[in-house]
Amino acid sequence: MTATVNTIDITRHSITMEPDGRRVVIKLFVPGEDAHSTHNRTACMIERVLRLDEHEIGMMLDDVLNRFSGRHHNILSVFQHHYEVVQHRVPPEIDLSPQARTLIGAYFSHEFSVEAAALCNPSIIPHPDQGNLAPGELRAALSLRQIGEGHISSIGFCSVVLGPGTAIRLENRDGPLAIGQRVGAKHMKHQLFAALGDEDVDNEASSYILNALPARYDDAEFEDTLSHLPPELLARPTTPMTLDLIRRIVMDDYAVTFPATMPLHQRVLWPTTPSESRGIEDARFVQVIDPDERPAYQATYTAYDGFNISGRVIYSRDLRHFEVTALHGPSARNKGMALFPRYVQGKKMALCRSDGETLGLTIRDDQHRWQPAGPLLVPNRGWDLIQVGNCGSPIETEAGWLVLTHGVGPMRRYVIGAMLLDLDNPERVIADLPQGLIEPDEIEREGYVPNVLYSCGGMVHDGLFWLPYASSDVRISFASMPLDLLLDRMVPVR
Repeated sequence: MTATVNTIDITRHSITMEPDGRRVVIKLFVPGEDAHSTHNRTACMIERVLRLDEHEIGMMLDDVLNRFSGRHHNILSVFQHHYEVVQHRVPPEIDLSPQARTLIGAYFSHEFSVEAAALCNPSIIPHPDQGNLAPGELRAALSLRQIGEGHISSIGFCSVVLGPGTAIRLENRDGPLAIGQRVGAKHMKHQLFAALGDEDVDNEASSYILNALPARYDDAEFEDTLSHLPPELLARPTTPMTLDLIRRIVMDDYAVTFPATMPLHQRVLWPTTPSESRGIEDARFVQVIDPDERPAYQATYTAYDGFNISGRVIYSRDLRHFEVTALHGPSARNKGMALFPRYVQGKKMALCRSDGETLGLTIRDDQHRWQPAGPLLVPNRGWDLIQVGNCGSPIETEAGWLVLTHGVGPMRRYVIGAMLLDLDNPERVIADLPQGLIEPDEIEREGYVPNVLYSCGGMVHDGLFWLPYASSDVRISFASMPLDLLLDRMVPVR
């Protein structure tokens, strides 16, 4: 057993990213509700606005727009939407002017600084836009875990240009942010079947609904199916609870979209359902090849509601329209799943840490359930005895699947390592890096979460392995090294 860690040579680049408190989104604000007050203050707030005359309303609205319109996309539309959320509190006999409605919407809005507390856990993928680049350059998209007030996490993006050689530059990430607009999702029946399996629910009501639904269905088709449930089944004592559960499962899958003109770095994936109300964490993005040979993007992440965690997967063709569904099965019940970029031997595979401390490999079955994992790496060295896990999706190389790992040692100190899996049989570890690849230095060890280096995914470009990583959750840095040198440092596992 190795008691210490001596990292191998890797180039740390000078550019870094730190949390920027100016990156804000507009959120609904309902006075009192955040403090769990038993007294709703919405009606009182609206009554106070109604006492203002039209001149005062106009002046107040002009002031708000002068202060905030340059910081947000379509601020008037946001205010109008927030007014519509609370308009049922307006007495029906009162005919409000458009200005009054907009001002009420402004009172029920507030800014949220998405990365005021921390910025961490990046993953890197090829950007969908490769225009206006010099020879040898590749534009990459970074996904970022942004943490704001209340430790609520969301997913943000930025762009970086790699190459030629060891050159690296960050692209602009200024400008107003926007949360994706929720749009109608096309749900998948096999996902509902898998979710009911997780909940161990199998009764006549659930069976009827599964049989009646088409393979892909929208919200209207779902409600229509429920409305035709036979009265005899509606009268059964288990049916109300079953229907509530099925509604929650279906509504937990959703889609969001952004305008095509909005640049990637201004898009924010924000918690959208109750299961992720306290944050969406540690997205591991990877560019995948579907069975039809078409490229796409997928990401696994952890949804957190303040008490429970659950796995989710994002699917996107263009990083503009995103479809979100739940992960199901025994291996989806913990944090840290990372998808392989392609099917292996016709199977969908992922890395996971379903027991909380061991890096494992799981396979998705025909029912879209992630089966119990087989172990790949267990805590066995002084610098990783607490737990081991992945730092993103496997990277395909000629030598095998390159897997970045993390190990947690004394004082909850994180070190990033690496291992190599067989290309045709990823259940077999063929090489390992006995020493760490990179560990926190004297600067990186200080921050919001001390002594932690963590990444959610690296990539290879022009013979160099690139690793974006977060240090202590207060900055994102970049490291690189020749891929062949990294592979040469691997020690074969016999």
